[in-house]
Amino acid sequence: MLLAVDVGNTNVVLGVFEGEVVRASWRMQTERRRMPDELGLMITGFLAHKGYRAEDITAAVISSVVPPLTLAFEEMVETYFGLKALIVEPGIKTGVAVRYENPKEVGADRIVNALGALHYYGGPAIVIDFGTATTFDALSGHGEYLGGAIAPGINIAAEALFQVASRLFRVELTPPAKAIGRNTVSSMQSGIMFGYIGLVEGLVNRFKTELSGLHQPGDRPEIKVIATGGLAEVVARNASGLIEVVDQDLTLQGLRLIYELNQE
Repeated sequence: MLLAVDVGNTNVVLGVFEGEVVRASWRMQTERRRMPDELGLMITGFLAHKGYRAEDITAAVISSVVPPLTLAFEEMVETYFGLKALIVEPGIKTGVAVRYENPKEVGADRIVNALGALHYYGGPAIVIDFGTATTFDALSGHGEYLGGAIAPGINIAAEALFQVASRLFRVELTPPAKAIGRNTVSSMQSGIMFGYIGLVEGLVNRFKTELSGLHQPGDRPEIKVIATGGLAEVVARNASGLIEVVDQDLTLQGLRLIYELNQE
């Protein structure tokens, strides 16, 4: 079985694959000071809870945007599973042609998502990942990563509002019934949620216009919009039908595909 690990700034997502199927997955808070032994005990505990043993894991792949934890996870995999993990980094096969000005600047998670989206949904496509930051990535119909946009994640935006405006307070991040709030809670929910959904709609429409411009009139294919991450489902339900697919396993499946590419 393959252990896939995606280390983000806020959460770590882990999954266990049997073939192409995710048999189990977990989320844990990102803690930059965790030691390899802490990680090992936690992850073997997760596995045991689902009825798996450390010996059942025969391979591992890791993508990470938190360098200290990259090393910790790499050491943990070697110590607790007796394996050398494949790290998603420059130089490995990804199956995605990166057209960024400096390809090394593109986060590993964005390339992983791009591969998953291209494999399962094809291109051209727009991939939105609702994480610590919300990333928007543009993919061509030829399997190229063209670039994208990075916006503050909705939790970061909301937390900044709570901290700076002394008379405002934390509210549940859910869309209110109407945009015109009749009290402070619904007014804040409207501004945060509908405001953020407007950001998503605006960027998706701009991306679609620019991607369509790459094709001749009359030969413009449908541009798919795929979302993953924390609030993907909430935003998709309220974003004027712009988001066609919500795939919470997109990153894990991309990791699996990268692992398989590098076994050839």
